Amino acid sequence: MSSLSRIYFDHAATSWPKSDAVLDAMIDFSKRCGVAAGRGGYQAAVEADQVVTRVRKKIATLIDAQSASCISFHANGTAALNVAIYGMLSADDHVVVSAAEHNSVLRPLHDLERRGVIRLTVVPVCSDGSVDANVFINAVKEDTRLAVLTHASNVTGAIQPVSTVGAAIRATSTYMLCDAAQTFGAVPVSVDALNVDLLAAPGHKSSGGPLGTAFLYVSPKLHHEFRPLMFGGTGSQSESLEMPREMPSKLEPGNLNVPALAGWEIALNELVDLEIREKQHREISQRLIQGLRAISGLTVHASDGPLPIASATLRGLSPSDFAAILDAEFGVEVRAGLHCAAFIHQYLGTQREGTVRFSGSASTTECELQAVLDAVSQIVQEISDS
Repeated sequence: MSSLSRIYFDHAATSWPKSDAVLDAMIDFSKRCGVAAGRGGYQAAVEADQVVTRVRKKIATLIDAQSASCISFHANGTAALNVAIYGMLSADDHVVVSAAEHNSVLRPLHDLERRGVIRLTVVPVCSDGSVDANVFINAVKEDTRLAVLTHASNVTGAIQPVSTVGAAIRATSTYMLCDAAQTFGAVPVSVDALNVDLLAAPGHKSSGGPLGTAFLYVSPKLHHEFRPLMFGGTGSQSESLEMPREMPSKLEPGNLNVPALAGWEIALNELVDLEIREKQHREISQRLIQGLRAISGLTVHASDGPLPIASATLRGLSPSDFAAILDAEFGVEVRAGLHCAAFIHQYLGTQREGTVRFSGSASTTECELQAVLDAVSQIVQEISDS
């Protein structure tokens, strides 16, 4: 580890540091209780069940879900999205997806398309990584089973028109899936306001929980027809070889990560009013993007909005080298590359090497932000002079 002070600017990957209260709750549960949920009737097992129930209810309240039974827990956002996609799609289904999606969406859909199970339409994005709502809506046909649109790009921070698309297709037979990985915990996320039937998000990003946490919201109208992706013990109906038909048990085989859920519960309780949190993020976003755009010679790929996420490229320096210099010489930790987003770089003109991504959070200080901008400015100047 370098002797330089760490300036963490990779919150789009995961938030850091986690609060002491979150870490303490995980340790406390593991030491004091430490048992599996749904696997016993003794006092400690009941306590584990209560942790799971409280987190489920808290998330349902935060996203305006109809009931806690709409919320299932998963190992990460990728797992939740895979459960949604494979649980919904069957032979000859048509799917519409945007080019802004993360590989957590694109790879399972590619797998299904490659095997001839589904037909796939990919909607392009604009130069800032945003999706044109009308173009997306026009791609939805009478036989479209599923429309998938991320709430925000993890490369440019662009907020996508999920609510507009969802409202337009609400009266059709098409269902709407939203990936809220970058927005849950950063801005208000409501399944009603977004007009979505399925919504997935990890707990370790803006909501401040630990790794190993995620949820999937499934609308009540899909509970009976939704198929489980994994099969195994659920602690109930053990006499049957069939998975339970009830939500969320049908989507939760095996043991849940209760210590992590105990930590996530604290993080969710620590969330300030999300409208205030959105304002904090918007202020940091504006300062970050304006600061990067003011550096002559730097190409910035960002969308003005509430998320402090921006990508950049510099002629004469690869993104990987750019990030390495920031880390080694300035202690600034950012991510370089394609950011697990297979298609969006074709529209940004960065498909060869990707970008350097800067991503802050509500906890980012003015001193940290200025230090990042100063570091980038110095690197750009040195490249320009060489």
